[in-house]
Amino acid sequence: MKITRSTITAVPAAMLLSLAAATADEPTPTPAATAKEPTPIGQLIDHNREYREKLLADPHRPGYHFVIPEGFGMPFDPNGAIYWKGRYHLFYIWQKDGHHWGHVSSTDLLHWRHHPTGLYGGMYSGNAFLNKEGTPTICYHDQSRGNNAMALALDDELNTWGKQESLITPKTVEGDKHHGKYRSWDPFGWIEDDTHYAIFGGKRPAIAKSKTLDGEWEYVGDLMANAVEGVDINEDVSCADLFKIGDKRMLLCISHRLGARYYFGQWKNEQFHPTFHQQMSWVDNEFFAPETLIDDRGRRIMWAWLLNWPDKKTQAEIGWAGTMSLPRVLTLAKDGSLLMNPPEELEMLRYNPTELNDLSVKADAELKLEGIAGNSIELEIEIIPGKGATQYGVQVCGSVDGTEKTLVYYDAAEKKLKVDTVKSGTKGKKVVEAAPFELADGEALKLRVFIDKSVIEVFANDGRQAITRRIYPSAGNAGHVSLFSNAGPATAKAVKAWQIMPSNPY
Repeated sequence: MKITRSTITAVPAAMLLSLAAATADEPTPTPAATAKEPTPIGQLIDHNREYREKLLADPHRPGYHFVIPEGFGMPFDPNGAIYWKGRYHLFYIWQKDGHHWGHVSSTDLLHWRHHPTGLYGGMYSGNAFLNKEGTPTICYHDQSRGNNAMALALDDELNTWGKQESLITPKTVEGDKHHGKYRSWDPFGWIEDDTHYAIFGGKRPAIAKSKTLDGEWEYVGDLMANAVEGVDINEDVSCADLFKIGDKRMLLCISHRLGARYYFGQWKNEQFHPTFHQQMSWVDNEFFAPETLIDDRGRRIMWAWLLNWPDKKTQAEIGWAGTMSLPRVLTLAKDGSLLMNPPEELEMLRYNPTELNDLSVKADAELKLEGIAGNSIELEIEIIPGKGATQYGVQVCGSVDGTEKTLVYYDAAEKKLKVDTVKSGTKGKKVVEAAPFELADGEALKLRVFIDKSVIEVFANDGRQAITRRIYPSAGNAGHVSLFSNAGPATAKAVKAWQIMPSNPY
């Protein structure tokens, strides 16, 4: 029967009286939370509500970057990223009496569903891939056994995994470069033709291979066939991720000294032959532990862990630690260089748009942008430098008295894109991050700037360069936005701004 307003109002009064009489003598249940002695479930509900309210009140907890749902992720490496059955799956490291993998999935890269925690027990970094049979497979470092191992998905939700008894560290013999001293971590597994391969992360990492996952793994030799100018061949290769991009292979990784970085090269004769190297963080290693997947549209999408820099005492007080970067779509430019851009899905979170056009900025001056402010915003700015301008860009997260601000600008003399956090707040690192970046004479500076409480992400000139930093403005910071230009004037052809709707539940 279809219930309509007319059918409801047509219920006879006598029937309503009968229903009321039938329930009048039934006792009213007492909620657990209001009982004199709360039940265990009532206590859990109360504690969960208190924790949620605490997180919602935290002025530095990001709203649209993925953050740990509770507790501490240090490290908080993104792991096991895989697109499977129409969903983006992402795992992350969290800690309680060891390292474990949490699990979330999404259909839009923004709103994440939390899965049951099924991967416990000394699991450190690794990746996910489809094996020869097309089954999602995790390659990870098993701390409990001090070795590298694999696990196979047992259901399409990827909630249940079967850890393999066999280990995947290859056997070596006298004369092998890694024999007798081999120590590895952060493995990366993949399929090449009909063979399973694995990179064993660490200093001067090795390659192993096997036709089957449960068979004996064969030692192949060095991952790196040669050195690249400017980086030692023995530089730590951890959190490795090797994939095809255009007509090249890209080896994405970290070193614990340099942070996130990448190589371009070719995979030949069971070795990686690098030809180019570039860092993804420069002043320190705050952008860390990258991980990628490829989706059904052929997009190569990357996340990284954004290290927390408040002291451990502060972290204990706020009750959480663990933030990831925005997803970045990696592509190649026509000249073969890397482009990094946020996915188009982020535009779904925009609201309250504002646009200003043809703004003039005098030399050695600031121009406050009226009607544009906040700590959860996106900016699109196009600035054309005038004669003599050496540094020009935007100030964000500005306080009323001007003592706090974060600078994003192009330094024409040094040919670098910079983010200055020296005056970004009382906490955090006071540094100037400077990335290689060059504009042609008269070329406009085009910036996309994302502010999310304690995160700033900058993408310049259609993804030719990107910088991500943690910032900690003081509570109550007005979040003013201003343009500036030094040593010469500048013109802002267009400034677009949106508030960004948080996508995390709290």
